[in-house]
Amino acid sequence: MYLHILGSAAGGGFPQWNCNCRNCHGVRTGQVLARARTQSSIALSDDGKQWILCNASPDIRAQIGAFPALQPARRPRDTAIAGIILLDSQIDHCTGLLSLREGCPHDVWCTDVVHQDLNSGFPLFPMLSHWNGGLRHQSIGLHGEPFEIAACPRLRFTAIPLRSAAPPYSPHRHNPQPGDNIGLFVEDLRSGGKLFYAPGLGQVDEALLAWMRRADCLLVDGTLWQEDEMRLCGVGDKTGREMGHLPQSGPGGMLEVLEHLPARRKVLIHINNTNPILDPASPERAELDAHGIEVAWDGMPIHL
Repeated sequence: MYLHILGSAAGGGFPQWNCNCRNCHGVRTGQVLARARTQSSIALSDDGKQWILCNASPDIRAQIGAFPALQPARRPRDTAIAGIILLDSQIDHCTGLLSLREGCPHDVWCTDVVHQDLNSGFPLFPMLSHWNGGLRHQSIGLHGEPFEIAACPRLRFTAIPLRSAAPPYSPHRHNPQPGDNIGLFVEDLRSGGKLFYAPGLGQVDEALLAWMRRADCLLVDGTLWQEDEMRLCGVGDKTGREMGHLPQSGPGGMLEVLEHLPARRKVLIHINNTNPILDPASPERAELDAHGIEVAWDGMPIHL
C-alpha cells in the first residue's frame, strides 16, 4: 500500500491566513522553524499509478501540483485520481471537490448521512451535476462490511463509525448521527499491511480500540495538544471535544491511547495551527519523540 500525505493541517492550514498565534506569527517572522502545511487529505494506491483520495481539501490544486503522480500526463487531459472517499462533510474535507469539477464525473464514496449534508446544507452534489455528470455517490455502509474500489483492487476498505461532530451547517450539528464521521481501516490484500486513518476523532471506546490494535500504521487526529488550547491562545472558546477532537495531552488523551497500541508507526495528522507540536523545538514535540509518535507533514510517504 502506497500512502502519500497531501495535506497535514487542520482547517485553515498552517500558518492560517488570519492567525497571529505564536506558531503562525513565528513562522512568518522566522522565529519558529516549522514546515508550512496545507489542509488535511491523503492519497492511497496499491500500485503507485491509480490513486484514491481520502477527503478533498480546499488546497487540492496545490497538493496535486506538489505530487506529480496525480498528474501523469498520459493524454491531453488526465488525472490519476480514480476515486474519492469522504470521511465526513466538513468544509476542509470536501470543498476541494469544487476545484476538481473539470474532471467530472467523479465517483465519491461517503455515508448516506454525509451525502444528505452535501445535498442540503452544503449542496455540492446538485451544484456539480452541471459539470459532465458531477459526482456519483457510492454509499458506504456502517456495519463493518468491507468495500473495494475497482481502480485499486488489492485494497480493502472498512468504514468505522466515530464519535465526533457534524459540521456547523449540518441540520444535525447538535444531534450526532451514525455516519457523520468515519475512520477507515484499509488492508493491502497482497502485502498484508493495515492502516487505520481517522483525522477527526473525538472519543475512543473499546470497539474502536479493537480496530486500532490491528493496524500497522495509525494515522490519527492530532488537532490540539490540550483541551482548552483555543481559549488559551486567544483564538476561540470551544474545547477540543466540543469540536469533535480528542486532545493529545491529559487523562484519556491521544498520547495515552497510543501508548498501549502495538502499531509500528503512530502518526498525528489534521494538526491545528495553534498546536505546539508544529514547532520541532517545542517540549511537546520532544514528548512525542520520546513516545515514538510522528507528526505528519505535507509530502510524507508511507509504505505498508
